[in-house]
Amino acid sequence: MSQTPSWMDKVEKIANEVADREGCLLYDIEFVGVGKGRTLRVFIDKEDGNVSLDDCSNVSKGLNAILDTDEDIIPGGAYNLEVSTPGLDRHLNKPWHFQKVVGKKVYIKTSKALESVGVTDKKWKATKTVEQVLESADNEGVRFVVDNVEIKIPYALIDKAKLVFEFTKGQKK
Repeated sequence: MSQTPSWMDKVEKIANEVADREGCLLYDIEFVGVGKGRTLRVFIDKEDGNVSLDDCSNVSKGLNAILDTDEDIIPGGAYNLEVSTPGLDRHLNKPWHFQKVVGKKVYIKTSKALESVGVTDKKWKATKTVEQVLESADNEGVRFVVDNVEIKIPYALIDKAKLVFEFTKGQKK
């Protein structure tokens, strides 16, 4: 993974304070693009998951007020600001993201085959992806139990992870 620029740490701290002030959680933050297409994306959530349009608008206004007054915070000139929820198929990056979705189906892609973390079951040892219901998550990693096979994956081995949104029977598409 690439190193985060030091100014992003400052932006994340400001975004966290603004989100908290508005009764939200800062879920994630990213800066993408180049030139005139640069975008600062701020993802917010709430404990109950019910983020409103007003929440997004209030966090956006609060961030704009701070970021626009200090031109040195984000180098390189103009950029766009987007504030939204992380969505139904949200990316999982931090331990608390995984802890919040225990009992739900997640997709994980690892940097090495699962045998590197001690999985010996023939079906799972050579794989680098798991899409199963998350059994548990702590500060070290995640744990699945599939057909009586325990799979523990440390966060350091996870390249990509996201929540898998599933339609339930009777739910409208």
